[in-house]
Amino acid sequence: MIRSLLYLFLRCVLRLVHSDDRAAAQAELEIGVLRPTLDPEVQELIMRLGKENPRWGYMRIRGELLKLGMKVSATTIATVLRRSGLGPAPRRGPTCREFLRQQAAWMLACDFLTVESVTLKTLYVLVWIELGTRRVHLGGATSNPDSAWVSQQARNLAMALLDQGRSPKFLIHDRDTKFSGSFDEVFRSEGMRIVLTPIRAPNANAVCERWVGTVRAECLDWTLVLGRRHLERVLRIYVGHYNEARPHRGLALRTPIGNPSPPVGELRAADVRRWDVLGGLIHEYGVAA
Repeated sequence: MIRSLLYLFLRCVLRLVHSDDRAAAQAELEIGVLRPTLDPEVQELIMRLGKENPRWGYMRIRGELLKLGMKVSATTIATVLRRSGLGPAPRRGPTCREFLRQQAAWMLACDFLTVESVTLKTLYVLVWIELGTRRVHLGGATSNPDSAWVSQQARNLAMALLDQGRSPKFLIHDRDTKFSGSFDEVFRSEGMRIVLTPIRAPNANAVCERWVGTVRAECLDWTLVLGRRHLERVLRIYVGHYNEARPHRGLALRTPIGNPSPPVGELRAADVRRWDVLGGLIHEYGVAA
């Protein structure tokens, strides 16, 4: 009798255990735990879309995947993003650095620098710099930067930018009276907006001010300027070096015009050649032909 009751008790326990397992399995299947695993490449793509598009929600990402022929539920997308540390949209906005880099492609800045010749004559040089590429444009040098002269330099640059297919939207300069109304009007006629920096705030035009310091430290402080023509010739050579051969920290050590670098590891020291610029004041290095 006792043996029969014990046998019946064990059968009941086994039934309960098996029924609980089946119920748990069914519940796990319903919540997606036992669903087929997602292809790792699809997971990588979901994380990529989430990182590159912080304002996209789960349904927006799902729609993009459907365009690519991949059918993934929004719940699965949310799970993948949460596992990778990405929450719901908006995950984050662009940082200040990212925002400025995006806007810099449409900005142009200009400034004057002064140079004393050996005859103690003050010469004014007008330069422009593209904030996105750091490419420098030399306007010219004069001892009398009146309205007619600066306006002509503005027209020359506007025509050069048009020929190159470039169309900046903003021009930044300070409140110097040498930037006359006709100077600004040349750029306004090309659809550009003039942005004036605050009074006595050189950091508001920091990229152009930095270039002025660079050209002084690397070139003008080591050169005796004989006159206007000599100064223009020296600056043209230096600007060519700066645009084509000088690595720039703000461009990940690329040059402003973006010359391609040879593959790393395929060069030998014997293949590197030196070119002297400005009589050896500056050295450039390249691969011997």
